[in-house]
Amino acid sequence: MRRTASPLSLILLGIGTFLLVLAPMLAWYVTPRAAVNPIDIDTTAVYTGTGSVFDTDKIETVPDQRITVTQRVRGNVAESERSGNAVWDVITTVDTDKSLPAADPHDALDFTPHRWVMDRRTTKPVHCCKESPYIEGEAYLKFPFDVEKRSYQWWDNTGGTTITMRYDGTEKIQGYTGYRFTGTVAPRKVGTRLVPGSLVDQPKRPQVLAEEWYSNHGFKLVVDQRTGRVIYAQTGPRRTLRAPGGDKDAAVLLDSEKIAFTTATQKEAVRQAKRDSGLLRMVGETLPVGAAGAGFLLAVVGGVLVVRGRKRPESPVTVEMPQPSLTM
Repeated sequence: MRRTASPLSLILLGIGTFLLVLAPMLAWYVTPRAAVNPIDIDTTAVYTGTGSVFDTDKIETVPDQRITVTQRVRGNVAESERSGNAVWDVITTVDTDKSLPAADPHDALDFTPHRWVMDRRTTKPVHCCKESPYIEGEAYLKFPFDVEKRSYQWWDNTGGTTITMRYDGTEKIQGYTGYRFTGTVAPRKVGTRLVPGSLVDQPKRPQVLAEEWYSNHGFKLVVDQRTGRVIYAQTGPRRTLRAPGGDKDAAVLLDSEKIAFTTATQKEAVRQAKRDSGLLRMVGETLPVGAAGAGFLLAVVGGVLVVRGRKRPESPVTVEMPQPSLTM
């Protein structure tokens, strides 16, 4: 009897081997290339809160005003493809009920356009493509992929510098758990502004190049661990004016202890985090583990069948008998 491998055993062995090779490729090759920041992003985050705002009509600071901060982020696809980085154009507006709704964002209480350029995989700033301002740090608008339980250097665009955001445990936002980071900003000079001298306690001077100072009562960010997406953001900005060389605030331009994501913004951020995190989990964990398990099983079954083979009876050997020769 002799043994021959059946077509089925060879097919099972081939599929099993293919899946065993595919599993590490999905985990080590495909996943890092799937975890990239998009270039065609188009998203809007809205923050609301209450605080004091300087009213230019009344020439005084008015308390208990509803404050709305709108931040729109749009990817510049052409610049991104040309540079190989993610080029995001960002417009941030600050409004009170008095300036909303505004037909033109330039009519807002404060209007700040800027451009952030980052490495698509590491999220680190890249200085090219007419970036403005010169952004530094490890994170801005979002954290890197696979967020760690440590402090990060976060770019504070209002202050024009990085701040330390310390890991502070986990928190659920709309039922979804993320990593919480917190930080504060001590008062720092951020620029100058030409104002009437009376605003900074110098009534005898018609105009003064006052110093503009900024601080923050506290940042709180809750971040999706896998994607680095911010699913909740809270800030407490304080912007004031001081007389040239002064050591105390003379006028308050904006002061709020808490301006945070609206419920609608939270829900949308969580929805996107769940979707993107799920896709990365599928490619990086579910599919590799499934492929490895199925591949091992199929390879074992196919190998066993190949070894056992299929018994076939051997063909009897035909022995030709010599023909007697005729002699005369």
